[in-house]
Amino acid sequence: MSEKQRVDDTSSPSLEAIELDGAAPVGYHDHDVFGREEDHQIRYKTLSWPLVAVLMIAEIVSNGMLSLPSSLAVVGLVPGLVLIVFLGVFALFTSWLLIKFKLRHPEVHNMGDAGYILMGPFGRELLSFGTIVFAVFATGGQILAGQIALGVLSSNKLCLMLYTGIFAIPTLLFALPRTLDQMSWLSVPSVLCIMVAGIVGMIGAGLNPVDGWQDQFSVVVKTDFVSAFISITNPVFAYAGHFMFFILISEMKRPNDGMKAAYTLQIFATTFYAVFAAVTYIYLGPKVLSPSFSSLPTKWSKAAYGIAIPNFLIAGSLYSHTAAKLLFVRIFRKSEHLHEHTVLGWSVWIFLIVLMNGAAFVLAIGVPIFNYLIGIAASLFASWYTYGIAGAFWLYDTWVYKGGLEGWKRRWVMCGISWLTLAAGAFICVAGMYVTVKQIVNAYDSGVVSKPFSCG
Repeated sequence: MSEKQRVDDTSSPSLEAIELDGAAPVGYHDHDVFGREEDHQIRYKTLSWPLVAVLMIAEIVSNGMLSLPSSLAVVGLVPGLVLIVFLGVFALFTSWLLIKFKLRHPEVHNMGDAGYILMGPFGRELLSFGTIVFAVFATGGQILAGQIALGVLSSNKLCLMLYTGIFAIPTLLFALPRTLDQMSWLSVPSVLCIMVAGIVGMIGAGLNPVDGWQDQFSVVVKTDFVSAFISITNPVFAYAGHFMFFILISEMKRPNDGMKAAYTLQIFATTFYAVFAAVTYIYLGPKVLSPSFSSLPTKWSKAAYGIAIPNFLIAGSLYSHTAAKLLFVRIFRKSEHLHEHTVLGWSVWIFLIVLMNGAAFVLAIGVPIFNYLIGIAASLFASWYTYGIAGAFWLYDTWVYKGGLEGWKRRWVMCGISWLTLAAGAFICVAGMYVTVKQIVNAYDSGVVSKPFSCG
């Protein structure tokens, strides 16, 4: 029997009604990556669903939301809010598909493992590579957000590279815990900070509105395709965190509670995004910047950025932790170094954390178009991890466990939705790439691209 057949055989034969033993599907803990942990020194499966929800919120609701008011400025208040809410509901649906797939395939620890089930060794390498690249770029994005925040707080008195380095050090340190349970307690203040920062930003906008623009207020704004699609990619990437879901569910005490965390995340994120974007746009008008805190008066901008800093730190740490964890589990799967305090295990773990954070730091300060490269990485991978590939998971399981083509025909509604989900991921990927490349060309043509390792 081939390795892929053995992987498939560990799964339950039912798709809609997975047999449960309370906390997880029957046989789940015999096949998942961490196995039975009673006698292990390092226990990974310790997360409760509320802490998973907190981790999800800390990772997803971060600097991405600061681009949402500028999206409303491009397409108008009503289309922008409809888009934010629709994408939030869509992300909840794909969360459900991902978690169902994880419960059926307990051996799946990350997107690479899922790719192996779908496409064999090529799929494993492709989706593993995408996860690491996106996680490193996302870490760099959070480091840049921290750089902006520190620059605003100090009135840009130092070289920007110094701010980046100052912020990169604690980002690395907070990523060092071996288990997500240890990081979850850091995520609680992270979530509180981004909530308070958003509220402070809205209050600052309300007390300091842009005068006169309300006279020309329109609920719908005419625009070109490139500008309009940029306004679409902003909320798409603001929801981009599904690539971590398999890893998070793998460290839960009760994997069956995964959807409770997903519901909490999406309800909070969708509501908070919609309110924050609408209030900020209504008061600051069509010229609101991205990030939107930079459109506030100095004292309000400093207050909002200062409060948000812990969130930028923890989100960056979670991203780099994810990249390191994927490789660490890949190297030491089913070995003592995964579960015991060995010199080799800790040495490799620390090396991977330093490597991921170091790569993010170098990219952030050394690549002048790094912000645009984040957009390319998000278009290539986040479009699939958050939306498109979830449809493939349903189609695969229904084909394998429900009778192939006949199974698809009997469930034609879900089959159609799953194909549309795949098509949506492909559209976001291709159009996002086109828009981002066009932005890069325009940036070079206008001379706004700085030199590598510059202070400007």
